[in-house]
Amino acid sequence: MSTKGRGALARNFKQPLHLEEVDFSDPSPGEILVQMRTSGVCHTDLHAVDGDWPIKPPLPFIPGHEGVGIAAKVGRDVRDVKEGDRVGLPWLRAACGQCEWCITGWETLCPNAVYGGYTANGSFADYALAPAAYVARIPDRLSDVDAGPILCAGLTTWKALKETEAQPGQWVAISGVGGLGQLGVQYAVAMGLHVIAIDIDPEKLLVAKGMGAKIAINAQHDDVVRIVQSEIGGAHGVVVTAVSLRAFTQAIGITRRKGTCVLVGLPPGEFPTPLFDVVLKRITIRGSLVGTRADLQDCLSIAADRNIRSHVHTEPLEKVNYALDDLRHGKVRGRIVLTM
Repeated sequence: MSTKGRGALARNFKQPLHLEEVDFSDPSPGEILVQMRTSGVCHTDLHAVDGDWPIKPPLPFIPGHEGVGIAAKVGRDVRDVKEGDRVGLPWLRAACGQCEWCITGWETLCPNAVYGGYTANGSFADYALAPAAYVARIPDRLSDVDAGPILCAGLTTWKALKETEAQPGQWVAISGVGGLGQLGVQYAVAMGLHVIAIDIDPEKLLVAKGMGAKIAINAQHDDVVRIVQSEIGGAHGVVVTAVSLRAFTQAIGITRRKGTCVLVGLPPGEFPTPLFDVVLKRITIRGSLVGTRADLQDCLSIAADRNIRSHVHTEPLEKVNYALDDLRHGKVRGRIVLTM
């Protein structure tokens, strides 16, 4: 039997989502049907509905990959999730479990991975199907609203900070302190790192300072490279969440000798790499895409224990198109979370 509920469907790229009644099928073996309570809205959702990445999602589809809900039905052979459990639906919906990346702890690089709200229907709906082995367990100390952004924005920045290999007491610069960057500042402080916050929005920089950033630099008015190099000799680690090619070039300029620059944001296009500086300073440039299931449980636990939270604005599912428009036009200070 199927379960009826609402779903926000993308039927055409660059067009508003259609809120429709949908039949959600019963879970297959190994799957669960989750009754959604909340779903964060991520910039990746915008790329999905606009179809502006090289690999486009198949139409029609339901976006969303920061979903929190309750297991309503449990399929055969599911042992670790029972009806009534509270779970999270992350970006990595499933991986093959057999390729060289899966078996060496890099399931996020699986060439056959399935992504929630992109290559499979996601959480902008009353219900969603998910493989039980890939859902996250939500700590009791995290509310449905607070947990949503951790499933992607929190996980992405937590993993990127680990990829910098910066150690407690060292400096890490976070370029772009919006929804992702604000969580990144909090995780970095929890890791014992000194934080430089970089953005073009004075209000976001003030928020970052309040979250523990020791230095805040306005990239629109200040010479970021000169300031960072003159004051601290460069950052041991740099995380770029900004969707700006200029920020990518700038990030290499502020990286310390033998430091690591981690690229997270995905603006279209290419950026020039100063080969002389990269070679002579032994700079590592590294991409980072979300994290594994183990990374996810770690960052959820840390968020619960250290009170790491997004600045959240909630909207009902019916206003999903308004939420996406606000994100598209840069009107969102933190994160939007849809409520069902």
